[in-house]
Amino acid sequence: MIQYYFSSSRLIWGSTDWVADLERIGYTGWEIVADGKYRFDNPDSFRSICETLEVTHLQATVHAPYSDLNPASLNYPIWKESVRQICTCINRSAEITDQVTIHPGYLSPVGKLVPEKVWMLQKDALREIGACSLEAGVRANLENMGGAREFLGRLPEELAGMVEGIEGIGITCDLGHAHTLGKVKEFLNFLPMVHHLHIHDNHGEYDEHLALGDGTIDWEVAGKAVRERYSGIAVVEGRNLEEARKSYGVCRRCIL
Repeated sequence: MIQYYFSSSRLIWGSTDWVADLERIGYTGWEIVADGKYRFDNPDSFRSICETLEVTHLQATVHAPYSDLNPASLNYPIWKESVRQICTCINRSAEITDQVTIHPGYLSPVGKLVPEKVWMLQKDALREIGACSLEAGVRANLENMGGAREFLGRLPEELAGMVEGIEGIGITCDLGHAHTLGKVKEFLNFLPMVHHLHIHDNHGEYDEHLALGDGTIDWEVAGKAVRERYSGIAVVEGRNLEEARKSYGVCRRCIL
């Protein structure tokens, strides 16, 4: 059974007043992007988020902060701070959810010269994050990336290799990111290994985060595959409530 949540990274610099409308649209949950004014290491921000959840019937999942972070950095202070901020978010997230999505790191200009070392740094980061997740009772799901070639974790086999053998770490499949690489079919085949799902649309060139049906993903085909191969939370990512409403209609029609 699919449960539909909504998330918007575009709205993190404003209030949480819009969140209550998600229930009226039909969503059962909110994936909180813990960045901007929604950062969990800000006590006032976290309190506001908890109060918003308390006055609705929405469940929650969390997207850990990623702005200016790189858990595959060759620069140790940046690597360590990236891991620290992700773990801080996971520990606080345990108060409201057991699912957190995290981004992999990326290759810096110097990192491109030693990709094997960057890979090991990413694995080391995941081991620390995984240990934190186990202790907190939360699963941290590593998300596939799209677009720029510098990102790690762009292909199913790469993502699987990163999480292999690390307890506390799962996988978030982002079909919008997959489409920017022409890899939607490959990631649909990968769904049985996936613990969390992100869905949004684009035209296959860059990560536009459009409403479902406003890009070129075939949601009749993708929806059938999701329905047959995945059970759990599907987070619709969008820019505003109008897109949330439109995407929800496509979900109900093509996925159920």
